[in-house]
Amino acid sequence: MNTHITMKEMPESEQPLEKCFRYGAQVLSDAELLAVILRSGTKHMTALQLAQLLLARKDRNLLNLNSMQMEEMQEIPGIGQVKAAQLKCVAELAGRIAKTSRIKNVRLSEPASIAAYYMEPLRHETKEKLLLAMFDAKSNLLGDEIISVGTVTCSLASPREIFLKALEYRAVHIVLLHNHPSGDPTPGEADVKVTRRVQDSGNLLGIALADHIIIGDNRYISLRENGLLG
Repeated sequence: MNTHITMKEMPESEQPLEKCFRYGAQVLSDAELLAVILRSGTKHMTALQLAQLLLARKDRNLLNLNSMQMEEMQEIPGIGQVKAAQLKCVAELAGRIAKTSRIKNVRLSEPASIAAYYMEPLRHETKEKLLLAMFDAKSNLLGDEIISVGTVTCSLASPREIFLKALEYRAVHIVLLHNHPSGDPTPGEADVKVTRRVQDSGNLLGIALADHIIIGDNRYISLRENGLLG
């Protein structure tokens, strides 16, 4: 026998899905939106109560969907592997929607626009990721590739791998981006060293390194803006 409390078994005033049908998703609270995704709770807890319990953890808001690993979510009674995967997929979709909406505003000459485009996918990472963004002769974004995961050092940030990707995309300009999981985007000595090594290699190949942008927690530092590009 199914002991889960479904949306239909809840009092109508507490049914987020019914509320969504009548008034639209925009009127739902964060917990109600998550309850619609979760669909069911447990024998002793509704989907809405389960959503509220999830939001009470860690960051105490929707950022939990990004910051919590699936295993952490599954520590909450009522959230199994499937529900945890659904929640992580919702977080990923939200990030991709935000990124897609910002692509038209990306300007090679404006580090802030590049930082804004990559802020969400990088600021929540728990490990450093080095990302390569590639642009054509008209400064249009052609695409991006993850070059390395881990501490950004000269050994990991291989100019060979960077420029093989740039040549594959037929890029004329490139921008390096990486995150600092600490939230502080202040560049270290290794960051500057990597930047100049890649810049020197690009000069030989005729592919200009336009910038190296370090992403923190809703903050960024452009090495070009700070006169560290050389």
